[in-house]
Amino acid sequence: MSDKNLESILHESRSFPPSRDFTAGARIKPADLEALTSEAAADHESFWARLAREEIDWHTPFTKTLDDTNAPNYRWFADGMLNMSHNCLDVHLKANGDKTAIIFEAENGDSHTLSYRELTAAVCRLANGLRALGVQAGDRVVLYMPMTAEAVIAMQACARIGAVHSVVFGGFSAKSLRDRIMDAGAKMVITADGGHRGGQIVALKDATDTALAEGCETIEHVVVLHCTGHDINMVEGRDIWWSELVDGRSDQCEPEFVSAEHPLFLLYTSGSTGKPKGIQHSTGGYLLNAKLTSKWVFDLNDDDVFWCTADVGWITGHSYVAYGPLAAGATIVIYEGAPTYPDGGRFWKICQQHGVTIFYTAPTAIRALMKFGDDVPLSHDLSKLRLLGTVGEPINPEAWMWYHRIIGKERCPIVDTWWQTETGAIMMSPVPGAMATKPGSCTRAIPGIAAAIVDEQGEPVEAPNMGGYLVIEKPWPSMLRTIWGDNDRYIETYWEKFNGRYYVAGDSAIRDEDGYFRIMGRIDDVLNVSGHRLGTMEVESALVAHDLVVEAAVVGRPHEIKGESIFAYVVPRGERPVGEDAAAMTRVLRDWVGEELGAIAKPDEIRFADNLPKTRSGKIMRRLLRTIARGEEITQDTSTLENESILDQLRGEK
Repeated sequence: MSDKNLESILHESRSFPPSRDFTAGARIKPADLEALTSEAAADHESFWARLAREEIDWHTPFTKTLDDTNAPNYRWFADGMLNMSHNCLDVHLKANGDKTAIIFEAENGDSHTLSYRELTAAVCRLANGLRALGVQAGDRVVLYMPMTAEAVIAMQACARIGAVHSVVFGGFSAKSLRDRIMDAGAKMVITADGGHRGGQIVALKDATDTALAEGCETIEHVVVLHCTGHDINMVEGRDIWWSELVDGRSDQCEPEFVSAEHPLFLLYTSGSTGKPKGIQHSTGGYLLNAKLTSKWVFDLNDDDVFWCTADVGWITGHSYVAYGPLAAGATIVIYEGAPTYPDGGRFWKICQQHGVTIFYTAPTAIRALMKFGDDVPLSHDLSKLRLLGTVGEPINPEAWMWYHRIIGKERCPIVDTWWQTETGAIMMSPVPGAMATKPGSCTRAIPGIAAAIVDEQGEPVEAPNMGGYLVIEKPWPSMLRTIWGDNDRYIETYWEKFNGRYYVAGDSAIRDEDGYFRIMGRIDDVLNVSGHRLGTMEVESALVAHDLVVEAAVVGRPHEIKGESIFAYVVPRGERPVGEDAAAMTRVLRDWVGEELGAIAKPDEIRFADNLPKTRSGKIMRRLLRTIARGEEITQDTSTLENESILDQLRGEK
């Protein structure tokens, strides 16, 4: 980022306070939020210490809250001993053992439930099986599984015995799996014969075999869940069926109590150098923030049915499927399958059928479901919904308003959450009963999180609607501890920019006149057009606000005069235009953006496609879009794309 601050040219003045009824029944009311915020500001460490003592069932209580002697390798509650699985399961058995913990629905429509007692028994049987295979505390276990209840059972079983799990998203290639196994030095892989996605079988065991064909000498066993029933190869002496491993095992398993700083999991994120980064999270601090944010942000009540649509291969599936809601004693929904299979009403049918009250999904999914029109969700009974949420990327105001009007019927608050794999839990979000929301804004940091915006020199940016680097000024319990095996990279990536003064999120942001934050995208996605620094998200939001557009992604392309030109990929509503029709729509959209944001923001080129390049989790591969816009050869791994054939369209070859 240059010395010139990021400019916001998208102004959003609409504001939506919660209803009186919602606030009256909310867990946190305005006065509560003010008290929590004041307490945290007055004594940061004491604030977190109090909450850690209240929210966590400690085997051995901690005596020291924060150890910053080796900053930025911070340690929280380090001499305390606990177990994650115990805090998610055992603590509920006496009062709520028969309460439904998981409602699972398969892509073919089959569904079943697990009570907290049944879930605990299943976790214990698998944990005993893993111990019988020699897995001990500190060993790494890689999970490469479909999005089933067993994925959560496997995560909890690892946590119960102190093993460090590393979940690899089931859409990743065999090479990606191999890289992660080798970096973690994993002892075991837990996988399935396959998974279901869009009516097709995802061949997980075949990919596992390919990954293990070379390297991966540390792997001793592969545990295979029977899921699809198709023929697979089982390697004698190495592979064992899940059902055989747990058969006859005791449904009691004493948890391994570990230090609060014991690694709970590694989760790999893509790195700019190409080598994935193994983000390492602790047990105690991570549990605290995951549980608290589940309660605060989602206003969890005893009778809620909470559905976070994320796969456990991502941090959202860790924090708001496998751990946070269960620690809070909630009922969660898990769905294995595509959001549009067999039709665009699948999500809404699940909400109707299972009485979902809290729905948390990605803006990408919302925009995809908008394409099917309003009649699809309106034909389903969504009256049980009382709170909506978004995660994964900034949501453009147009999609936010559709979500508000059509899905929430203008009565459900929307919690637009900002956080990262590295932060472990939600950092900024509306607290729904205590504050108004705004389309496209994650509002403010939650109590105890010190978020700020600084310029290139690390000085605060105070002026409204002027942006800069989003930073966190104080450590927080669920922060990443290091990058597995590469602490120098941890310091360089997240702390070196401002000499350790702040955690640098890598995102740009602005704050409006009300002090509400709006994420402008990754620092790398900022456009420098004729000396003006513009956020790609704003141009994308303007494009999507037009009736002709369903989705858009904007990247920069080098320009010899302007520095960068604006290159837009647009998914149109209806058929993709070609020839003169495409030229005419381009003129319409350029003029529209000019009216919305000003002439400086007009895209120099617009390319139309049926879809954007997305992974099977719905994440847009923006680096791929930059490569195509610049006319460079694609060297990135494209095996994780939902539809590789879209690349020809994006190149303009079809």
